[in-house]
Amino acid sequence: MEGAWTRIMHSVQLTSSGRMHLQQGEVECQLVDAVDLDCEGGAGWTLKTGLLTLTTHRLLWLDEKGKKAWAVPLGAVGQLYAVKKSIKSMFAAPRMRFQAWTQRDGKLATHGQRVAELVLTLVFRGQSGVPDGFVQRFAEVLQAKAWQQKRLEESPSGGHKGAGSSLEASVHKRPTVSTLNPAMAGVSGILRKEQEQWEETDKNLHDAFQDLNGLMSKAKEMVILAEKMRVRLLTGQASTVEEEGVGTNQEMQDWMLSVGITSPVTKESAGALYHQQLSRQLADFVREPLKRSGGMLAMVDAYCLFNRARGTELISPEDLLQACTIWQTLDVPVRLRKFDSGVMVIQSKSQSDDEVFLRLTMLVSNGEAEKLGISAAEAARALGMAPALAREQLLAAEGQGLLCRDDGVDGLRFFSNFFKDINASTIFQES
Repeated sequence: MEGAWTRIMHSVQLTSSGRMHLQQGEVECQLVDAVDLDCEGGAGWTLKTGLLTLTTHRLLWLDEKGKKAWAVPLGAVGQLYAVKKSIKSMFAAPRMRFQAWTQRDGKLATHGQRVAELVLTLVFRGQSGVPDGFVQRFAEVLQAKAWQQKRLEESPSGGHKGAGSSLEASVHKRPTVSTLNPAMAGVSGILRKEQEQWEETDKNLHDAFQDLNGLMSKAKEMVILAEKMRVRLLTGQASTVEEEGVGTNQEMQDWMLSVGITSPVTKESAGALYHQQLSRQLADFVREPLKRSGGMLAMVDAYCLFNRARGTELISPEDLLQACTIWQTLDVPVRLRKFDSGVMVIQSKSQSDDEVFLRLTMLVSNGEAEKLGISAAEAARALGMAPALAREQLLAAEGQGLLCRDDGVDGLRFFSNFFKDINASTIFQES
């Protein structure tokens, strides 16, 4: 029945680039394209050919054409059924069935309220079988139950103590007085001593990696905390920061924006959809930097900011360029622009060249600028963008006949173009 899933599934908001909004601490695990979601039983319905995303908290299904998304909370999943292999299954699309629970209002359960059960089926269109590792990863995510874990501890005092304890032990450890042991003599003693050294090294490595895991878990919590503070700053709910070393709200906001992306798109999780999903995530990420840079961002700046936000999941310049190129096939609010000089920038679609040209012509027509002209640095301050990009805008305005240049001892300066106002037929007539 059309629309029956709206009474059972949970709707998901989409970003401006068409990606699904993730919850706090939620991380994407695997993406699969062309998947149907069927509901068996009396209230049977089917969601046809969508993008399936398995996260640590939910199972998300996205209709990319209709721009609507629905979610199955993993807390509602009760049991995964084994994938059946038969002669009939060889000629049909591979399927995976699992049990889900609903709550009193008929929607899928979220907080352990289980009233009735139903069976949902994932149909993988265009696949020769269930994607590699999907069932295993689904089971691992269900077993981990990340949606039940607390986002942040109430105080930092209860943090991981492994690093501190191991450091303290190493500081206060005193050398022991060695005594002669007959068992350590001879060739057997040498081999036994070497074995003990290997065991000690293995133990030290184990302790070190435990401390590293603790540090990484705390780093993840700090990213979540920074994300919450960033949202508060962007919505204007945070008060002005006056503490020494932090600065103004604007400085703190700039710092928060570059802390990190909680769920970066990776080749492991996205597979064949890597560049498409990377393109969408990049479009979401550059919105704030574009606002702070006058609606235009150099590719080098975007590469540095995006990689810094991704942490250890770095991308190559080729991946960035390909992600930007895909924007022309997607409905996103940004675009890749190439100037006549060959310089490529990321530009907001809401920024109009005519608006920039108008600001430049007004700038060269006011005060001293009418006589002395303006440089790229002065235009950059007025437009709020990098000098290199401001120079490209000045050259583009010159190409439109709005400005003219003077390349002299003071450098390259631009003036209002009065030549376009001269009438060639009356130029030699006496006034």
